[in-house]
Amino acid sequence: MKFFFPDSQDQIDPSFHFATEERNAFRVRQRDDLYAHEVLTQAPFDGLLVSKAIVDGLASGAAGKYTGAQRHRLYREGAAKFFRLDNGHTPLEIMGDCGAFSYVAEEHPPYTVNEVIDFYDGCGFNYGIAVDHVIFQYEPATSRDDPRAAEWARRQEITLRLADEFWERCNARGVGFTPVGVAQGWSPQSYADAIVELQKIGYTRIALGGMVPLKTREILECLRAIDDVLEPGTELHLLGVSRVDDVPTFASYGVTSFDSTSPFRQAFKDDRDNYYTPTRTHVALRVPQVDGNAKLKARIRSGEISQGEAMKREREALTRLREYDAEEVDIDQALDALGHYSELWDGKSDRREQYRATLAARPWRDCPCDLCTEVGIEIVIFRGSERNKRRGFHNLYVFEQRLRAQRGRTTA
Repeated sequence: MKFFFPDSQDQIDPSFHFATEERNAFRVRQRDDLYAHEVLTQAPFDGLLVSKAIVDGLASGAAGKYTGAQRHRLYREGAAKFFRLDNGHTPLEIMGDCGAFSYVAEEHPPYTVNEVIDFYDGCGFNYGIAVDHVIFQYEPATSRDDPRAAEWARRQEITLRLADEFWERCNARGVGFTPVGVAQGWSPQSYADAIVELQKIGYTRIALGGMVPLKTREILECLRAIDDVLEPGTELHLLGVSRVDDVPTFASYGVTSFDSTSPFRQAFKDDRDNYYTPTRTHVALRVPQVDGNAKLKARIRSGEISQGEAMKREREALTRLREYDAEEVDIDQALDALGHYSELWDGKSDRREQYRATLAARPWRDCPCDLCTEVGIEIVIFRGSERNKRRGFHNLYVFEQRLRAQRGRTTA
């Protein structure tokens, strides 16, 4: 089971100094900042998923994540050089998709088949996913003839028609990547119907879209229906789905790969599950910058509190956490400093017991990943992109370790 990590230009600056929060004055982001596969000795994924919408944006005006210079360099150099795959410690593959979530509200996909093929082939991807149109609803009892399914059926038909054109154009152009079809559906039967049509076209690798909001039980219902029509040798990819505990079951139904940003994004998007360990998660210790927290800045501007007092409490919280890590103060002194600062910016939340659990466990000391070994307690401090992204990379490392264990179960 291969894990592809969706790219969004997430890198860390190795010159960042945690005590002073300063960087190398001559740092050039694209040249000097590092991807997860460069930082970690064992790459925490098998490949990258690169979206055309992230790189190029949409014709409607929605911007991508890449600057003009980055976009041109990706096209000029190719993906392997741009992402510095040779600098990592593990061979990686690259899969391309259109970023259908970005244009879900539009009547039709905004890209032509040839534009997408140009993107995949021009960048030197290993796999390229056909143009698709997402169906978000899941109504297992609704048949194709039901009026409520009219829009869902239309989107499925668009996806299948574009898959047919994509297959023909890829063969005619002799592309260097493996074409991947997309099955969109709203029920187990509609997914199975799409698989049948894609296999007739010639696809032996098919991605299942629109499953992100589905419960595991619902995904398995679809996989069981698909299994009844799946031909030997056809491989499935789950788009945006990460259920590591279910990997052996997914594999038994022909799933050979998936992609997800969830382990990375939980580091700074989740309210509680910010730091992964092999057996549980921990909440990160929130110490926001005084000038980076909207609520705190508003209180300072209103004169309710002084900026000097806020900065004093901020520094004290960071100092006590580092002293706790060095065993120079006890856990209650660290918690008191955290609470004293939290009163200014997060007065409605009492995280003391959650913080106590994180501090008491000292999970960063037990983690062998390169980042925890290098930065210590800084990895569990929720503060700015340099700490938060490092924690996200750590989560990817732990996720990959758990996935490796599950892979062992699929071959046992």
